[in-house]
Amino acid sequence: MFDKITEEIAHFIGVFHVSVEEARFREAYHEFSFHPVPSELEPLPAIVPDFAAPYQLLGYEPGFDYRSPRSEPWHAYARPARFQDTHRPNNVDGNDPGSTWYDWPKYEAARAHWTTKFTSPDPEPPGSVANFINQIVILSDDDYFSVGGHNLDFSPAAIDNDRLLASAESALSLSPLGDLERPGSSDDIITLIKTSVLEIETSELASDEAVQIFTNQETIEGVYVNGELVAQAPKLEDYHSFVDDETEDDTGSNAWTMENGTVAIKASVELQSGGNTLVNEALLKNFWTGGTVTAIVGDHVELNVIVQTNALWDTDAITSSIGIPTNAEANELFNIATFERLDVSKNPGADPVDLDHYPTYWSITEIKGDLLIVNWLEQFTFMSDNDVGVLSSSGVTTSVVSGNNIGVNHVSVFELGFSYDLIIVGGSVYDANFIQQTNVLFDNDVVGAGAGFHTTGTGEVSTSANLLWNQAHITNIGNPDRFEDMPQHYLDAVAGLADGGRDIPDDVRSDDAFAGLNGLSVLYIRGDLLNLQYIKQTNILGDSDQIALAKDAVAPNLTAEWSISTGSNALVNSAAIADLDSFGKTYVGGDQYSLETLYHAELISGHAESGSPHPDALVNEAVLFLDDSMLDATDTAHTPYTAEHDIHPDDGVNGVLGH
Repeated sequence: MFDKITEEIAHFIGVFHVSVEEARFREAYHEFSFHPVPSELEPLPAIVPDFAAPYQLLGYEPGFDYRSPRSEPWHAYARPARFQDTHRPNNVDGNDPGSTWYDWPKYEAARAHWTTKFTSPDPEPPGSVANFINQIVILSDDDYFSVGGHNLDFSPAAIDNDRLLASAESALSLSPLGDLERPGSSDDIITLIKTSVLEIETSELASDEAVQIFTNQETIEGVYVNGELVAQAPKLEDYHSFVDDETEDDTGSNAWTMENGTVAIKASVELQSGGNTLVNEALLKNFWTGGTVTAIVGDHVELNVIVQTNALWDTDAITSSIGIPTNAEANELFNIATFERLDVSKNPGADPVDLDHYPTYWSITEIKGDLLIVNWLEQFTFMSDNDVGVLSSSGVTTSVVSGNNIGVNHVSVFELGFSYDLIIVGGSVYDANFIQQTNVLFDNDVVGAGAGFHTTGTGEVSTSANLLWNQAHITNIGNPDRFEDMPQHYLDAVAGLADGGRDIPDDVRSDDAFAGLNGLSVLYIRGDLLNLQYIKQTNILGDSDQIALAKDAVAPNLTAEWSISTGSNALVNSAAIADLDSFGKTYVGGDQYSLETLYHAELISGHAESGSPHPDALVNEAVLFLDDSMLDATDTAHTPYTAEHDIHPDDGVNGVLGH
């Protein structure tokens, strides 16, 4: 082999000697062709390969004595049933020299000659999983608007959100769980679950006429709506649409030409100061690990809790002097909870198992500490939409949108892990699913009229029609009657594993749950198995509007159509947990405890929070901020309004259209 430089030179020089080299090759070729060197090698015989396959390929079926893998190198002795006589050990004399096959036990003394040494691979154990997710939406949309030539300064006291937050804290305190702190260790998780069990069992419900509470602490299954068991859960799309179905005509339909050629404009005033939507949505699927048989040396504690609270303050003050009917569409409050259990151990479509065949080999995966499966999700939405405004009509089409805000939190977690035939827990199992949902709404509106205001046009005032929706679903995969006392042979197997052994006794492998299996996959957890799934969702909305209807001082129109909407808010919490407990049965060596709790609370307040004795009295406190000359009927100019930023947080109003 040449080095790189020599090889390049050889190739380079060869380019300039092509003709010479070709001549040499021709001479050598002719000499080689006419004077061949005789070969002394005999020609190879033609062999036709035989591709016949007279034997049928069967599946792997172990038939030798197997020892489970150890942590250190160990010896496994291969013991075939028979060996050919030509492989007979030298130090063993065969009793039957004429036989070409013999049984292994006859030569067991010489088995060291067939010893194979290897290090067993350690199966990768499932790791702990922990997710802590916080989602927060905060929005302040406190608008101040003035429409028309009313020449008024309407400056009521601003709505204080401190009262809203204090009321929200009172609503959250209704939960029997209280405010759970996020755990930071295995001990914290165990303490949290034990404390929750104690608080639920010893909780005393407050007695208040405004609070309606339903609790259930027994085994729960089915759908509950506001404390009542129903056959089917209501659907959100039947009560609220996230798509605006109203199609607006942008072709100028608010104006038309009359017979005399003049142009007429639709005189109307439309206000939408509510219509806010707050949504928290969470989906959690925990399929991290599960077994056909679970053997627990310690205790098994299971807790499934759904806590749902709707709190509403909706005391409106509506003037009766304007002659516009009030839409009496009521508020709708829903607490919907579903508890479901899926028993996957009974599969009617599965093939029948061979009850005469049980596993003959096994593999063991060991976790030396605790196995944690923790998902802690918190979603919080706070919105302030306390609007203050003055409206008047001068014969044009006016549309004011100071609401229609949307705040959304969404999270989806799907954990797909490992499946085992047998899970052995040397400690205890703590399994808890929590869903806490709270909606708090302040919708205390004031709609009043100034002096001299009236209209003969049609329209309506809507200050309610709010939707508070809590929907939770907990699905446990596993039969609730799967628990049995730990058999002694399982305790013996656990004791052997705790001492460092790797053996699974025949009594364990002959469990009916393992019938028909060739091999057995085993997960051994020396510590505790901690499974905590927690979802907390909170919506808080302040939508207390103060609206003054005034007479236009320059060009009043007394036939305008009025449409005032200060409600129609939607607060939605939706959460679902799917938790894998077991594919089959569970043996418990200690105590087995199970608690399922459903808590529904509705807090509806009828006390006014605005502090105004009468809506018209509040509006009539408005004073003229222009001189008397501006009130001359011959002056058709509209006076612009200058916002007072020191009094109200002005964002320019997110939607004002005048035609």
